[in-house]
Amino acid sequence: MSNSPKKRPVQLIVEDGQPSAAILDIEDYREMLERLEDLDDIEALQEMRKKPLEFKGLDEFLEEYSPGV
Repeated sequence: MSNSPKKRPVQLIVEDGQPSAAILDIEDYREMLERLEDLDDIEALQEMRKKPLEFKGLDEFLEEYSPGV
């Protein structure tokens, strides 16, 4: 048997007979948020992979990012 604390069930707030909000355990919320952020990262990576890689020479890079140095 596990000694971990029991998670509270999700509570739904109902207005006019329709669910309007949910109250959930903060750890569940954080886990959901992290998963959503991971999905955003995966989507951004997939978009980046569609474009060909472009490389710049060191001199060109230094001209663009260190003007006057």
